[in-house]
Amino acid sequence: MRVLGIDPGLAIIGFAVADNSGGKPVHLRHGVIRTPAGEPLEQRLMTIHDDLSELIETFRPQEAAIERLYFNKNVTTGIPVAHARGIILFTLAKSGIPISEYSPQDVKMAVTGYGNAEKMQIIEMTKQLLSLKARPKPDDAADALALAVCHIHTSGSLLYGGKING
Repeated sequence: MRVLGIDPGLAIIGFAVADNSGGKPVHLRHGVIRTPAGEPLEQRLMTIHDDLSELIETFRPQEAAIERLYFNKNVTTGIPVAHARGIILFTLAKSGIPISEYSPQDVKMAVTGYGNAEKMQIIEMTKQLLSLKARPKPDDAADALALAVCHIHTSGSLLYGGKING
């Protein structure tokens, strides 16, 4: 199974592609999609759609893992991310890719075994699990890698995650 992990955002969207090799995640690629702050919202959303469509065409993932949207304190700052997340979900669904959502605590638990792990612990464990030579950067791509690892580790379990469709 090939998994596309996505850390949603408007300015920076982290992505990661990993294969499931007998329950062990195997790194294929990670990076970010960037949209310029000065562009109109609709153009930024189109960029996300186009770049994500190209990734899907290139890597042909069979499943996707995306961070569940939550608002901490300021809902206003979350609205642009919600717009971007909607385009991401639309692009995945249009491509026929089943989508699973994970909370940050789900990811922390699946990757480190501790639901309150610090960001550096998650990054270091992701590096080890994927046999990477260096810590993945930037943080958005590292988060997407952790989502892909989480999905590979938990996709067969009823205890974690939650399908959006499928």
